[in-house]
Amino acid sequence: MKTIFTHIILLLFSISVFAEITLTEKNALIKLNKATRGSQWINKWDLKSPVSTWYGVEIQNDKVVSIKLVNNNLNGELPSEIGNLTSLQVLNLFRNNISGVLPSSIGNMKSLTELNIAFNKISGALPETLGNASQLKTIEMHMNRFTGQLPEAIGNLSNLETLSLFNNEIEGEIPMSYYQLKSLKVLLLNSNKLTGKLEKEVSSLSSLETLSLFENKMDGQVPFDLEKLGNLKEMNISYNMFNGLVSKNLSKLDTLNMTMVNEQGVAKTLKVSIAKNSAFAADE
Repeated sequence: MKTIFTHIILLLFSISVFAEITLTEKNALIKLNKATRGSQWINKWDLKSPVSTWYGVEIQNDKVVSIKLVNNNLNGELPSEIGNLTSLQVLNLFRNNISGVLPSSIGNMKSLTELNIAFNKISGALPETLGNASQLKTIEMHMNRFTGQLPEAIGNLSNLETLSLFNNEIEGEIPMSYYQLKSLKVLLLNSNKLTGKLEKEVSSLSSLETLSLFENKMDGQVPFDLEKLGNLKEMNISYNMFNGLVSKNLSKLDTLNMTMVNEQGVAKTLKVSIAKNSAFAADE
């Protein structure tokens, strides 16, 4: 009788230790592994072992909540099944060789707070469904090959603090919805192909600390309203096609002192208005 009781205890213990995630989530991980040539990863997964032992995977309450495979030699494309990891909070695939497009199913990750796929080779347009991942605080997708326009729906992400998309090939204008991102602290859109104006509504980004629009094709008057951003510490909007006068304060704030490029491709510094030292003078 004692032996049977011991076996039962051991059985219950083994079940608790090796409790598995749902088959749907496990299949999503296996798809990710195979689609990115898991056999060539630096830190490989033993698919025959419990998921809890797989490198970079964190499980809580039988749900996958974090995947961190930084600099792990992932090659290939992200499978659409990755969107089945609906409890995922962190997806960090920084510095790999992932190509293809970003699956629209990424919007199914309603718990996702951190998305980092920077330094890869992902191309195509950013999916509008990103705006459905409503808990996102950090989006880092710089140093890829994204094209197309900025998704309007990203402006719905009320918790967003960092949006880093520099060094891609994104075109078009900054959507008006982005000026409503009250929690945004870091906006890095430099080295793309953005056009259009920087609207005066930029003053609504009350939490903004860092702004970089360097090396795009934006034009129009530099809005004095930038000075109303009381938390702004770093700014670089040079090497665009902005024109007109700027205040002394704005000129000093810009890293390259408002050096712009004209239609002939010649670089020149915008003139500083002697009469207007600040945005408040401009409002008078």
